[in-house]
Amino acid sequence: MPSRAQGPGGRLGLPVLVAFTRRAGPALLGFAAIRLLGVVVLALWDGDERKDALHLLSGRWDSVWYASIAEHGYGRTVVAEDGGVHSDLAFFPLLPWLERAVSAVSPLSAGEAGLVVSAVASLAAAAGLFALGELLHGRRAGTLLALLWAAVPVGIVQSMAYTESLFTALAAWALYALLTGRWVAAGVLSAASGLSRPAGLAVAAAIAAAAVVDRLGDPERRRIPLGPLWAVVLAPSGWAAYVLWVGARSGQPLGYLDVQGGWGNGFDGGLGFARFIAEKFTDGAPLAGVGLCAGVALLAWVCLLLVRLRPPLPLLVYTAVLVLLAVCAAGYFGSKPRLLLPAFPLLLPAAVALAGARRPAAAVTVGVAAVGASVYGALWLTGSGPP
Repeated sequence: MPSRAQGPGGRLGLPVLVAFTRRAGPALLGFAAIRLLGVVVLALWDGDERKDALHLLSGRWDSVWYASIAEHGYGRTVVAEDGGVHSDLAFFPLLPWLERAVSAVSPLSAGEAGLVVSAVASLAAAAGLFALGELLHGRRAGTLLALLWAAVPVGIVQSMAYTESLFTALAAWALYALLTGRWVAAGVLSAASGLSRPAGLAVAAAIAAAAVVDRLGDPERRRIPLGPLWAVVLAPSGWAAYVLWVGARSGQPLGYLDVQGGWGNGFDGGLGFARFIAEKFTDGAPLAGVGLCAGVALLAWVCLLLVRLRPPLPLLVYTAVLVLLAVCAAGYFGSKPRLLLPAFPLLLPAAVALAGARRPAAAVTVGVAAVGASVYGALWLTGSGPP
């Protein structure tokens, strides 16, 4: 693993932060502009008062559950029409905690506070992506990585009262800390990411892989360094603490799995997703089936491009776990693109390629992607789900 001295920023301090902000400024301004475009397009897309942008971003689907936890604590259960028992224990606590804290010191409701948290977290995530891209491939690649993440088709989720922005910010900075030798910081950030989403396991797995490589790199060393040891212990602690708490609350050690099962979620190795695609061909929607197959093929191709780029092992492990969790999980299949949103290393090959292209070509590519993402987001949120 790289030492701390190899990180572009060295030890943290005001001069370092000012210098970083100057370098990251274009990335953050461009990121904010793309996300603002998405919100403006959404606001102008549909004049239905029941579907105003504020409601669409903070008052539908998972946002309602997070706001309920922030306002009333855990304990809400809803029985769906199909008989599924939907418990709010399926939602990890970090976002509701932050919503409650923001609403306590402001006139904002919990849902509106969630938008503030997501806005701040999305900028922190963009800064983390820039830092990683700059560390690995230079300043321009870092800028393009942040801009491309803002312009993915489901980028509107970054502006919703959801956990994707918060988790991505924690994951990106945990990986940056890891790659620059800040083991304990990486473990703490990983623990926090595990309190925001189940996918915190991906960050913990990346840290464990880095610790193994660090150990194997010096097999004659008699003592295990405390930094990697603390990181490995801390990394999964947030996730484990919440899962154990749910188990204690439900009176069953595997109570969290039962909660997810009530929502129809689980890990079936991708059989459910394959069945879902096959049904498109048999139910009179072959174009949808072809589109889904093309999407899976594109994902596989991008994964191959990332491997060929030879990024550090922690980034590969983190991405692989996220892709497996997204593709091989059962549940609502329209959520899979959203579940892949934190898998930002998949955008590294495109960022590196555009960094080597002429500036006009890179600008047009990002601009077209931003407009497309804005239209897609408006179609999605003003409809009943992903188009």
